[in-house]
Amino acid sequence: MLSKILIANRGEIAVRVIRTASQLGYRTVAVYSDADRNALHVLEADEAVRLGPAPVGESYLDQSAVLDAARRTGADAIHPGYGFLSENAGFARACENAGLTFIGPKADAIELMGSKRRSKIAMQEAGVPVVPGFEADGAADEALMEGAGDIGYPLMIKASAGGGGRGMRLVHEAGQLADEIARARSEARSAFGDDELILEKAVIQPRHIEIQVFADQSGNTIYLGERDCSIQRRHQKVVEEAPSPFVTPELRAAMGEAAVRAAKACGYVGAGTVEFLADADGHFYFLEMNTRLQVEHPVTELVTGQDLVAWQLAVAEGKPLPLTQDEVALSGHAIEVRLYAEDPANGFTPQTGTLARFEPIEGNGIRVDTGVRSGDVISPFYDPMLAKVIASGPTRDDARRRLRRALEDMPVAGVVTNRAFLARIMADPVFGAGEATTAFLSEAFADDESMHALAPSLTEQALAAVLLNDDPRHGGQRWSNSLPAPVPFHLSIDDQRHSLSLTWDGADVTARAGEATVTLTILGMSGSRLDYIDRGVRQHCQYHRVGDRLYLQQLSRSLVVDDVTHAPRDASAGSASGRLLASMDGAIIDVMVSPGDEVSQGDTLVILEAMKMEHPLTAGRDGRVDQVHVSPGTQVSRRQVLVELADEQETDA
Repeated sequence: MLSKILIANRGEIAVRVIRTASQLGYRTVAVYSDADRNALHVLEADEAVRLGPAPVGESYLDQSAVLDAARRTGADAIHPGYGFLSENAGFARACENAGLTFIGPKADAIELMGSKRRSKIAMQEAGVPVVPGFEADGAADEALMEGAGDIGYPLMIKASAGGGGRGMRLVHEAGQLADEIARARSEARSAFGDDELILEKAVIQPRHIEIQVFADQSGNTIYLGERDCSIQRRHQKVVEEAPSPFVTPELRAAMGEAAVRAAKACGYVGAGTVEFLADADGHFYFLEMNTRLQVEHPVTELVTGQDLVAWQLAVAEGKPLPLTQDEVALSGHAIEVRLYAEDPANGFTPQTGTLARFEPIEGNGIRVDTGVRSGDVISPFYDPMLAKVIASGPTRDDARRRLRRALEDMPVAGVVTNRAFLARIMADPVFGAGEATTAFLSEAFADDESMHALAPSLTEQALAAVLLNDDPRHGGQRWSNSLPAPVPFHLSIDDQRHSLSLTWDGADVTARAGEATVTLTILGMSGSRLDYIDRGVRQHCQYHRVGDRLYLQQLSRSLVVDDVTHAPRDASAGSASGRLLASMDGAIIDVMVSPGDEVSQGDTLVILEAMKMEHPLTAGRDGRVDQVHVSPGTQVSRRQVLVELADEQETDA
């Protein structure tokens, strides 16, 4: 029997495992890096052990430090969560050698399924449908190019050891092949330390369907339905749901039975997910097997009524599966989205900074799995996912409506998020009809307004000015007292300056910007909510204020507003004013310019590294470089000034 479990992870999955384990009476141990010393998962565990500095290689990926933490606390089992060490066969063996129970499959199964080449061969032998392809051991470029001729185009190049879209390339014609092989090898070598590649026939606009499987130590193996993960961006899942609107009962049974054969072929134990691609005619093909609990496991829990973490713990103790295949029943529908600190209007750039306000809304069919809370710092060292927001209901439409409303109403301030992007997916008619394939985001949804910076309306500017009007520099009175004359405001929104004035007449306020006007009736404020009437319709918005900065939120719209009325003129804008600001916390890895250089709008001035990605920062206008404030290796914080261009008047002179 297990008694104390160390969770070798962080964030929402660590919190998720800790809560179920605690409810079942187990003691729990968290591990943390210096960046996570006050994180939610640390506070929820019974004990916690520091692993090392913030970089993952010195903390969460340090196997010896994790094993030492288990030894020091007397833990008898390790739950790896997902990511980090969860699919590391060497770590699973190290746990076994240390006398610890690894809550997952045996190392041999992890190793087999971690190789796309070997796993595909094993699946063919087990009678699991696979995509036609080329999987020679250690194939050189010449062999791959010859194999491509046999497969035909379009085809996919894939890293044999890979996942998550890295080392993956879609090739439409033979002329692209050599370059794409070179790029895929480079990515695979960098990401996985292994540049072996395989080729597969591309399945165009497929559904991405995965089957949840579970196996106990006696060899009993079942499937718990499917999840549809077709909505993806760059091979990264965005929306997951169960059951799939595409899958019929007959197809579910066929895919489920194939997934069970896949699990049995590698002697699987525990929770696993077999991923398939399915074409429009219902033909399906093995993609890969994830040998761990998936990020999206909550949708399966909600439609089966089972706690999959509890199942993992039971199986790890040698107990039989709680259900037989005939006892598995699906009820209702569940949809999950991943709420990220990222900016859809800026290429989905990861965002960092302090999460000034975060108030997840749960109940009425809404579940939120998170590892952060208000006041936490979103650092550049880890994946920027804030939460998984999951809605369930009797029907798919019920779940979809609930999820859209939860996203629109959820207060989030301090960092830019993909909240509006997710809410608008829920409202999209293609998604609503259940017709979205893996091409949905790149085609039907490609020009959605949530992926563009929209200019604030005068109404939004007026609301911001009303909420900022208690500053004594604007006249010394709160908005509830009538002011005799127009009060000027200069606001910076998305690094653009907006000027307007407010004139009060009792509860009515008129905002004017040039020739445009709008009149609102202000009804009152309560906590972080402002109620008002606009053109006869009573409405409300949410807000959070930190000094001269206001976070304004209404439905899927979010604005970050800086009051620059009394600031120097050039402090109100970013790159367009000639001041290049850091888009997030990170490190400067290259500076492309020096004082005196002439640059054009769009030229790369600095390259910032954050979250293991490189981010080129470009000039917002033509000009001459006046000052460079950073050099390679400089650690910078969000909105720190990096480069300044000379004033346009000076340049003209």
